[in-house]
Amino acid sequence: MTNLLLLGLPNGGEWIIILIVILLLFGGKKIPELMRGLGKGVKSFKDGVNDAKEEINKAKEELDKPADTNK
Repeated sequence: MTNLLLLGLPNGGEWIIILIVILLLFGGKKIPELMRGLGKGVKSFKDGVNDAKEEINKAKEELDKPADTNK
């Protein structure tokens, strides 16, 4: 079963080939910029997920509050 799950994943030697191709395509100077942009994108995605969680929690708290009646 685990062999079926690992069927499409690259092995150690394949990772080296992939890294060499990336280095040839983008060059040594562009790779840090690409990684920086990727990091900013991941951070932005995480911030968006956290904001959505906060909104959901606020809405849940408002629904869970007992309704105040006018006195």
